[in-house]
Amino acid sequence: MGVSHITGAGEAPDTEPDTLTGRSDDDYRAAIIGTGFMGQVHSHAIRAAGGRVVGVAASTPDSARASRRHLGAEHAFPDSHHLIASDEVDVVHVCTPNHLHGRLAIAAFDAGKHVVCEKPLSTDVATAEAMVDAARGAERVGTVPFVYRFHPMAREARERVRRGDIGRVVLAHGSYLQDWLLRPGDDNWRVDPDLGGPLRAFGDIGSHWFDMLEFVTGDRITRLCAQTSTVNPSRGSGDGRPVGTEDLVTVQFALRGGAVGTSVISQVSAGRKNRLLLEVSGTESTLAFDQEQPEFLWRGEREGSALLMRDPDTLSPDARRLARVPAGHPQGYQDCFNAFVADTRDTIVGEAPDGLPTFADGLRAAHVAEAVLESTRTGTWAEVRA
Repeated sequence: MGVSHITGAGEAPDTEPDTLTGRSDDDYRAAIIGTGFMGQVHSHAIRAAGGRVVGVAASTPDSARASRRHLGAEHAFPDSHHLIASDEVDVVHVCTPNHLHGRLAIAAFDAGKHVVCEKPLSTDVATAEAMVDAARGAERVGTVPFVYRFHPMAREARERVRRGDIGRVVLAHGSYLQDWLLRPGDDNWRVDPDLGGPLRAFGDIGSHWFDMLEFVTGDRITRLCAQTSTVNPSRGSGDGRPVGTEDLVTVQFALRGGAVGTSVISQVSAGRKNRLLLEVSGTESTLAFDQEQPEFLWRGEREGSALLMRDPDTLSPDARRLARVPAGHPQGYQDCFNAFVADTRDTIVGEAPDGLPTFADGLRAAHVAEAVLESTRTGTWAEVRA
C-alpha cells in the first residue's frame, strides 16, 4: 500500500499484555486521519490505553510521513482511503476539519471499522443522522470526545444531582470562554463556514458546554433563544477576509424537568484560555464545576459552602474510577482524553463503561446547534427537535 514502517523487515509487533491495562496492544489497533494538535492528543491517548497507533494519514503523503514519528505511528498511509482499507486497522480516529467528518466516518463504518470522530460530529443534522445510521448498520462503535465528562469532579457532580443531594434542579448556568481568536489577525480554518460549519464558537466549544449541562443534570433542553455576535468582521493579514461565523453566542434555555438557564460561549474573551464553568442549583444546594480548576467541586448551601477535593477515598464509585492518581496530584485534559479512549476500547471489547459519549450524543449536539441557528435567524425561541 505504499506505506513506510518504523519496525525493520520481518520484525513482529510487540503484542505482549500491558502490565497496567492487562490487555494486548492488538486489542486496540487504531489509525489517525489528521496530524494537527488533536491528532497528537488522540495518539497519546491511544498509547495510554494500551493500544497501537498503526498509522496516520494527512492532507498529503509528505505531511503524513513528516508526522509519523511525532505521532508515534507505525505507518504513514498515502491517503485516508488506504488507511481505512487496511486490514491492520480496527479503529479509525477522525481528526480532520469538520466538513470531512461525515464522509470519512461513514467510509470507515462501511469498511467494518469502529470510529472515534472529533466534535462537532457534523456541520448539519442530516449528516449526523447518516453517521449514526451507518454505525448502527455496521454494528460498530462510534464515539465522540466530549471529554470533559471524564473529569472525576464532573462525574461527582452528576452523581450528586442524580441521587437528589441538591434537591430539585431549578437553575443551570455558566460559560465556556476562550481568547485565542480575540484579535483580527487571529485566524484558523474553523472560521471558514465551508470547513468548520455555520456555527463556529458554538460548534467548537458550545457543544462541549451543552453536553456537560445535559450529562450532569440528566435532563434535556426543550427550547432555547440565542443571539450571536461577530466581533471581528474580517480576519487574517492585511485587510483580512470577511468572517461568516460567530465569535460569541449567548443562549437562554429551558429544560424538560422545569429548570431554566443561560450560557455564554465566547472565543474572544481576553484572559480566558479554556474556562468551562457549569453551575447547577437545586432547591437544597448548588454545585459548580470549573474546568480550569478541575481538582475541586464547589458546593453551596444556605448555611455555608465548601470546596470538595478530588480524593478517591471520598468520591462516588464512577468518579473514583476516573481518579487515576492520588489526591493532591493534579489530573488534566489529557487524562480525560486517555480515559475516554480507554472506555471506547472497553466498549469495543464488550464492556459497558458508564457515561461514554457516542455518536448519538454527537447527533444530539447537532440538534441543539440547529435550534441555535433557527433562533438566531428568526430572533425568537426555537424548539430542540430530538
